[in-house]
Amino acid sequence: MITQDFTSQTKELIDNLKGVCASFGLGNDGNEFKIITQVFLYKFMNDKFGYEVKELDSKLKNAENWEKEIAKYNDSEYEMLLLRLNPDSAKLKREHYLSHLWNNQNKEEFAKFFDDTFRDIAIFNNEIFSVKTGTGSKITLFDELSNYITDSSQRDNFCRALIDKLVNFSFEKIFSQKFDFFSTIFEYLIKDYNKDGGGKYAEYYTPHAVAKIMASILVDKPVNNVTCYDPSAGSGTLLMNLAHIIGEDRCTIYSQDISQKSSSMLRLNLILNNLVHSIQNIIQGNTLLSPYHKVSNNLMTFDYIVSNPPFKLDFSDYVADLDTKQNNERFFAGVPNVPNKDKDKMSIYLLFIQHIMFSLTPKGRAAIVVPTGFITAQSGIEKKIRERLVESKMLRGVVSMPSNIFATTGTNVSILFIDKTNTKGDIVLMDASKLGTKVKEGKNQKTVLSLEEEQTIIDTFNKHEAVEDFTVIVSYEDIKTKNYSFSAGQYFDVKIEYTDISPAEFEAKMTGFKTNLDKLFAESSDLEIEIKKQLAGLKYE
Repeated sequence: MITQDFTSQTKELIDNLKGVCASFGLGNDGNEFKIITQVFLYKFMNDKFGYEVKELDSKLKNAENWEKEIAKYNDSEYEMLLLRLNPDSAKLKREHYLSHLWNNQNKEEFAKFFDDTFRDIAIFNNEIFSVKTGTGSKITLFDELSNYITDSSQRDNFCRALIDKLVNFSFEKIFSQKFDFFSTIFEYLIKDYNKDGGGKYAEYYTPHAVAKIMASILVDKPVNNVTCYDPSAGSGTLLMNLAHIIGEDRCTIYSQDISQKSSSMLRLNLILNNLVHSIQNIIQGNTLLSPYHKVSNNLMTFDYIVSNPPFKLDFSDYVADLDTKQNNERFFAGVPNVPNKDKDKMSIYLLFIQHIMFSLTPKGRAAIVVPTGFITAQSGIEKKIRERLVESKMLRGVVSMPSNIFATTGTNVSILFIDKTNTKGDIVLMDASKLGTKVKEGKNQKTVLSLEEEQTIIDTFNKHEAVEDFTVIVSYEDIKTKNYSFSAGQYFDVKIEYTDISPAEFEAKMTGFKTNLDKLFAESSDLEIEIKKQLAGLKYE
């Protein structure tokens, strides 16, 4: 009950912050995202700091007002308290507290005071919470938010209005909640800002059903001290589901994405889900052109990789830089052609698949969302990649998903599972395209899987069960005989039912077939006559 109540209260807080932005002319503004997420994060960190220091000192926990009690600390005592905090926790000075901002609202130039507080928190915690760019620069935690109000005379009121929405709400009772709660809150927080709007590595959003299936099939047994990677991380939905299945304290996250907005979303996601220790591994940069994560100048390899890469976009500016001798091994199947007319239809996902294959440890596993056309293409880079997966004995299976599983695209998708230890070739090919229920989401139609259907996909795959018209278990040799097709349907047995009937029944069926054919021919003839009449009646204007 607490979780349900706090979910609605937290969503109400987010709505209130959006209401403030709208009142000051920033509704649907490009900067609204930064304001909402950063103010939300400040409140979250402020409350978590209070929660954690009270756990460290019983006097604070038992005090009627812990902030009045902590004010009695001298500077050295306060510094010692900060040193005792979890290394992944935000450290706040006393002047950073929300109550300090609240008590100084009548201060002249309050907006500057507000921004200075946020900036000082960011600087004070720079080593923990900064996201790096591919060149090594650091993107700090907070911006100067009041500057997004163009009318400088309204900045003080804007900042006061934001603070006013924070004071009557507390996160403290929900810090014991786990992934499911915070994933719901995170999704609600970014839902208006995580659109597939095009551009390089746009913020592609993966439905939780798909993310859960990928993680649950990838990690089918307990593991510890493993590395997880997404080369096109977006807001981190895939990585968060993977970390949740493994255990947030048993894995380290690595990512790269060219979008600053996506990197900011992922940082927020990591903070909410107790994965602050991995923020240093979030990189904003071009994965294909300049992969960041390296060991001794060699690309780093990972135990688990998840990815929902952009399928098609204009990458023509970088083709010459990608198609080099240095990249021959990484892009073994080649670089996709740039279409003459529609450059934005370059099949960029093929480079991501190759990069992922190259980036796996000797026992590594990967799950990649691909267009379903990839699994049957009879030539080109697609087939070369499939051949390598089979010849190198690193294919675990494929799940073909229902159409419209992504509300933002009509492209049919499949999930490609790679496992470098699957040398025996016990491969699962699954056709889940008939599952799900069609629903309307805005102007788009979307297919939604029930929890039972999600679990059926996971359990059937992990148990390697062959189910009629659903799954087939094949060997590498079987796949070679089918021209390296990964489509389950091409391996299903064709079933012919035989029924004994009498000569009279046979004659009656044949007569019925002939009658139906005669009727169809007659109807088509009538239609042809009608079309000719209408054409004859047309006149040039």
